[in-house]
Amino acid sequence: MLNFETVSKSFPNDIETIHVLKNISFRIETGEFVAIMGPSGSGKSTLLGVAAGLDKPDTGSVILDDVDLTKEDESNLASLRAKKIGFIFQNFQLLPGLTAVENVGIPLFLDPTLSEKKILEKAKSILDSVAMGPRANHFPKQLSGGEEQRVAIARSFVNDPKIIFADEPTANLDSKNSQTIFDLLLYRNQEQGTTIIVVTHDPDVAKLADRILYMHDGEIVKETRNKAQKKNQKNTSLSSKNREGGSTKKSQPKKKIQKRIK
Repeated sequence: MLNFETVSKSFPNDIETIHVLKNISFRIETGEFVAIMGPSGSGKSTLLGVAAGLDKPDTGSVILDDVDLTKEDESNLASLRAKKIGFIFQNFQLLPGLTAVENVGIPLFLDPTLSEKKILEKAKSILDSVAMGPRANHFPKQLSGGEEQRVAIARSFVNDPKIIFADEPTANLDSKNSQTIFDLLLYRNQEQGTTIIVVTHDPDVAKLADRILYMHDGEIVKETRNKAQKKNQKNTSLSSKNREGGSTKKSQPKKKIQKRIK
């Protein structure tokens, strides 16, 4: 599914070159739930960005489903991400000129075969699942940090990705909303076979994973496995009522929304 082969990444500045990833190799199988832990500055977020094809390593290969991401151009990478990848950014990265439901629908607006109505219906349904349905037509500046985080999480789900990368997905949420996100990630992993890779400082999140990779100073220094009872946790977040799509305000035509995305 995902294979890192001697991946290194550095960032030069005026004083020195900072080596953020140092010859990292590991493999993640389809359907695994993997947590990445370590102190701040250990390279976790950089590793996640490289794994999703958002950044290029200096050396090594990153192979996702037999495609070497390091050898693809940006056009091919964008297409692959739209079809296979969901990414939950720590800083949300919502577009300020789009409503919550439009932000969630961004990966689908890039698909010319889908109508605006279908896109917004699915985006609204996903927003409902993270308890953000009533805020569907609000703009990011009208949302709290926790609400923006839930919109970002919904966006990562909307294209039914094969793999989800999540960078501190519950960092801005209270315990109730964090549990909702835990349940949604578990549902995606257990019931839909989605591969989940989560960067986290939260031990409660890490306990949900099959494996935990520990990073320090740009290297993976340890790996542990969790017990199998994680697979038996009850998950009810995506009940039938949460799957229902609600009506939305009349939105701008799809072409206009696509133009605002670009």
